[in-house]
Amino acid sequence: MAAGLAAALGSAVPASAGPTLDKVKQAGAISCGVPTGIPGFAQPDNQGKYTGFDVDICRAISAAVFGDPDKVKYVPLTAQQRFTALQSGEVDILSNNTTWTLLRDTTLGLNFGPVVFYDGQGFMVPKKLNVKTAKELNGATICVQPGTTTELNLADYFRGNKMEFKPVVIEKIDEVYAAFFSGRCDVMTGDGSALAAQRIGRAPNPEDYVVLTDRISKEPLAPVVRHGDEEWHDVVDWVVYAMMEAEEKGITQKNVDEMAKSDSPDIKRMLGATPGMGKALNLDEKWAYNAVKLVGNYGEIFDKHLGLGSPLKLERGYNNLWSKGGLIYAMPIR
Repeated sequence: MAAGLAAALGSAVPASAGPTLDKVKQAGAISCGVPTGIPGFAQPDNQGKYTGFDVDICRAISAAVFGDPDKVKYVPLTAQQRFTALQSGEVDILSNNTTWTLLRDTTLGLNFGPVVFYDGQGFMVPKKLNVKTAKELNGATICVQPGTTTELNLADYFRGNKMEFKPVVIEKIDEVYAAFFSGRCDVMTGDGSALAAQRIGRAPNPEDYVVLTDRISKEPLAPVVRHGDEEWHDVVDWVVYAMMEAEEKGITQKNVDEMAKSDSPDIKRMLGATPGMGKALNLDEKWAYNAVKLVGNYGEIFDKHLGLGSPLKLERGYNNLWSKGGLIYAMPIR
């Protein structure tokens, strides 16, 4: 009977460290593949220090593994470089605005973590074109990055609507936006959030451009790890879930110490007052506490880098908690 109950609840068998977690611990740092520069998501300052939403995902994992959010080496990667860099072991994780698709999940030797940002592909145009919807873009010259779901979605959308377009295909994101803002193409296409970010961050005068409300695809963006290393995959998954769960439970950077004294069994397990969760991940029992204390919960990093109080001024929308009408939902930490 006891054995049956243990099987039903799940036995607390600790995970083996796995090759990537072992490598990370021995190196004393996580190698994190990030975008070459997307305001709000990952952007280096004049000293080369990276900040942004994608960056904070890696910082939270570092906090969970090392008790220090800054044990991270950031590797800027283009859309075409990123998968090879992960497959070859150059980086341990991609936190790189990467869309989870069936073919990427099954043919590249990769695994996706939890979706951290729900997005959709859109279009940015100069206001002077007086374009209101994507259906008015027939015959337009459109800037797009190769090796992206964006490129495929663009072709599918125009073909499906019996429209024509002229692609201007440029690999590096800086050069794509430079081409658009210099007038080399009529339209820029990409994830809606990225378009909003680049409009604020790169446009000579942001008010001269508008991001159309049309969304032509689903773009669930998630961190990515190598296939076959389930222990490292588990660490990435559960750190992300802990940040989401912390927001749901009202646990913040400021109150996490007080919340750690809570009588709630869920909170005690998550923050390490009741041991077991850290052992199961081959991490310190304070893994989730450290991620929240040193980096923040999901809502805090969203608000800081992307939300209405940031330069991007993005609504939470689908990226709100499930209990508030969004899609952000953490698996149970038990």
